[in-house]
Amino acid sequence: MTVVVDGELLATIEFKSHVGPSFGNNFNNRVEEALGSAIDILTAYREGAFKPSQKPWLGWLMLLEDTCKSQSPVQVLEPHFKVFKEFKKASYVKRYELFCERLVRERLYDATCLLLSDRDRGVKGKYSEPNKEIDFKKFVTSLMCAYNGICKDA
Repeated sequence: MTVVVDGELLATIEFKSHVGPSFGNNFNNRVEEALGSAIDILTAYREGAFKPSQKPWLGWLMLLEDTCKSQSPVQVLEPHFKVFKEFKKASYVKRYELFCERLVRERLYDATCLLLSDRDRGVKGKYSEPNKEIDFKKFVTSLMCAYNGICKDA
């Protein structure tokens, strides 16, 4: 989603979803897409492509299927180098949490959000948030604060 007001780019939000059965390959693809999108937008901004816009607010939101497979630890292989401790025995839910946190901490995105929902609850609009740092309220508050100065309960 792109938000343009009076010819100025204010924000872009990338909405992604990930459902099974192939969490492994799709996780890697989502990571590559998110990194590539951020770099593309930030490079275009740096090169003046959006003039007279200020730096646009960037958001990334993932809706992940809540299943046994997404919640179960992922096997890691270490044929050449050790895997970082936080990824050992980490599920895809945990890997997405770590990824979302790092996207913000590396300043590639202004906010990220990870929502979980299963197939039954999802059609009823029910979801859970595994990490308060990357929940929907913080995501929306960041966007509102960036443009309206509404920063309560951030």
